[in-house]
Amino acid sequence: MIPLSQLQPGQQGTITRIDGNGALRRRCLEMGLVRGETILAERVAPLGDPRAFLVKGYRLALRREEAELIHVADVRPHDHEARGA
Repeated sequence: MIPLSQLQPGQQGTITRIDGNGALRRRCLEMGLVRGETILAERVAPLGDPRAFLVKGYRLALRREEAELIHVADVRPHDHEARGA
C-alpha cells in the first residue's frame, strides 16, 4: 500500500484507505474517492503540485498533501483496453 501521491502518470491503483478527518475527508468521499474505487494518475504539474487523476470518469486535481492521505494498492499500468469497454 502506497500513498496516492507516489503513483506515476499512467499507473492506476485501488483506493484502500483515506486518512484525515473533518471537511477534507468528507470532500474526498463526496468526490468519489471511496475504498475499492480505481484511480488513474494522469499528470503531474512541472513543480510536482498539483497532480491530476481520473476517477469515475472525471478528472480531479489534488495537492500533494491531499494525495498523501489517500492510500492505494494493486498498483499497475493503466489498461487502455478496459477504459474503452
